[in-house]
Amino acid sequence: MKTVRGNIVDVVGKTIYSGELRIVDGVIKSVERISDDASLPYVLPGFCDAHVHIESSMLLPTAFAMEAVKHGTVATVSDPHEIANVCGVDGVTYMLENAKRTNFYFNFGAPSCVPATSFETAGATIDSVAIDKLLSMPEIGYLSEMMNYPGVLNSDEEVMKKIAAAKKHNKPVDGHAPGLVGDAAVRYIEAGISTDHECFTYEEGLHKVKHGMKILIREGSSARNFEALWPLIDEFPDSVMLCTDDTHPDDLIKGHINLLVKRALAKGCELFNVLRAVSLNPKQHYRLKFGLLQPDDSADFVVVDDLQRFNVLETYIGGEKVAERGVSYLRHETTEPINNFNATAKTPADFRVPHGNDIRIIQAIDGQLITESFDFHFASETVPLNNALVANDVLKIVVVNRYSDAPPAIAFINGFGLKRGAIASSVAHDSHNVIAVGTDDESICEAVNAVIRHKGGLAVCDGANTESLPLPVAGLMSLDDAKTVGEKYEVLDRQAKALGCTLRAPFMTLSFMALLVIPKLKLSDKGLFDAVSFRFTPVDAAAAVG
Repeated sequence: MKTVRGNIVDVVGKTIYSGELRIVDGVIKSVERISDDASLPYVLPGFCDAHVHIESSMLLPTAFAMEAVKHGTVATVSDPHEIANVCGVDGVTYMLENAKRTNFYFNFGAPSCVPATSFETAGATIDSVAIDKLLSMPEIGYLSEMMNYPGVLNSDEEVMKKIAAAKKHNKPVDGHAPGLVGDAAVRYIEAGISTDHECFTYEEGLHKVKHGMKILIREGSSARNFEALWPLIDEFPDSVMLCTDDTHPDDLIKGHINLLVKRALAKGCELFNVLRAVSLNPKQHYRLKFGLLQPDDSADFVVVDDLQRFNVLETYIGGEKVAERGVSYLRHETTEPINNFNATAKTPADFRVPHGNDIRIIQAIDGQLITESFDFHFASETVPLNNALVANDVLKIVVVNRYSDAPPAIAFINGFGLKRGAIASSVAHDSHNVIAVGTDDESICEAVNAVIRHKGGLAVCDGANTESLPLPVAGLMSLDDAKTVGEKYEVLDRQAKALGCTLRAPFMTLSFMALLVIPKLKLSDKGLFDAVSFRFTPVDAAAAVG
C-alpha cells in the first residue's frame, strides 16, 4: 500500500481538509482525514485539456505526455483531425498505437470532417461508414469537432449520418461554429452538437451556453479567447471547460492547463469552479476514466505547493509518480513515421502571377484564427512584389498542393510584417498542404522547397540562408522529444521575427491562413476563398465586386 498525505482538495464535495490517500494497485482505497496541518502541500485532481490536437505540438503522443505531466496534466480530449486529413483512418490508428505506449489518458475522437471542405485538396476521406466503425472502438470516445456547420444547418445527408452514428454509440459530438449565434446556433445545438471551443466573444459564448452547449475556453499558441470568456467560469460552473486546442512545443515546455488555472484564479474566479472546469466537467461530459480523489477512483492527482502560486510538485497517474518538480518519469517512445507527401521542387517562376491594380488582401489578426479583408490599390498594371508593397505590409501568400504536383495558389496578405525573406510550413490546417508567406518569389520558393525536401516541416529563408525543422511524421510531427523540438522551433521563431514578423506566433498564425471554415478570407491550394459566402473569390477586387 502507498500513502500520500496533503491538504485534499475535494472538487466533488467542494471541501478542503488534511488527509491521507491510501493507494493499492493504483486505486484509492480510502481517503482518511487527519489533524489539520497547514504545512502540507495540496493534493487535487489532475488536469484535463478538454480539446487539443496533439499534432499541433509537433510531438508524438508519448512525447506530448512526457512534457504535459510536468505541468499536472493527466488527460486530454484529443482530436486526431490533423493526421487524419493527411493519412486517413491509418493516421488515427497511428496515434492510438503510439499513445498506448505511455501512462497517460488520451481520449481520442473520430474526425468528423475529413476533408474539412470540398474546396481544398486533402490526403484522405473519412466517410460516415468509416466514422461508424471508429466510434464502435472503445478507444474512440466522441465525434470530433463538426466544423461543417453549414452542412448541419442544411441537413446534409452525410453530415447527419455521422452525427447519428455518434448518437447510436452514445458518444458526444464536439462542435466548431465560430461566430454562429441566433436561431442558426440554436438549430446547430439542437442537431446534437454539445460543445464549442471557437467562441471569440462573451456574447457568443453566453448565447450558446444558455441554449445548452458546453463552452470550452481556449487559450492556445495562436487563438487566445480566455480574456473574452473567463467570466463564464463562475456564471456557468457546470458548463465550462478549459482547453488549448493548438499549442506549439515551446509553449508546452513553459506550461499547459496549469497556466490557465493560475490565470482564472488571478481573475478572482472561485477555486472549485476553476478546478471543476479542468477535471470534473470534462470527466463527466466525455465519460473519461481518470480519477477525482474519491474512494475506488484511479489514483490520478497533482500535488501543488499552495493554492496561490500553484507550482506543480508531483503528478501521479494510476498511483505511479510520473513527474516531480519539472522532471518527467515517462518515456518518449518513437514509432516508424507515416506520411503522404508527393510534391516536387518548385521554381521562382511558379510563384509569379499577373493581376490587376486592385486586389483583395487577407488581413491576419494576431491571437485569432479569424481574418479580416480589405482592398489594396496598386499603381502598376503588372504588380511584382516590391519595396512599396513590403512597406505597406502587403506580402505574397502561397499554398502548394503536397499530395500531387499542381500550380500553386497565390494571393496577398497583411499582418505578418516581414521586411525580407519568407517562412513556410506543411502544418496548414486542415489539409496540410505547404503554405508560405514572403517578400519575394525567390525566398518563397526556397522556403517551400526546403519543406518539400524534408517531405514536411517548417522553414525560414532570410534571402540567403535557409533553416528547417523537419517533421517526418505526416509532415506534422517530429520523432524527437519536446525539449529538442521546442529548441529547434524557438530558433525558427526568432529568425522569423528577425525578418520583421510582428506576430506572437508566426508559424501558428500561418498554419491557419488555409483554414477555410474560419471567416473571413483564406487561401486553399485551389484559390482564394471567402469563408462567409463559402465560395471562391478572385484576387482581383474589381472582379470580386463584378
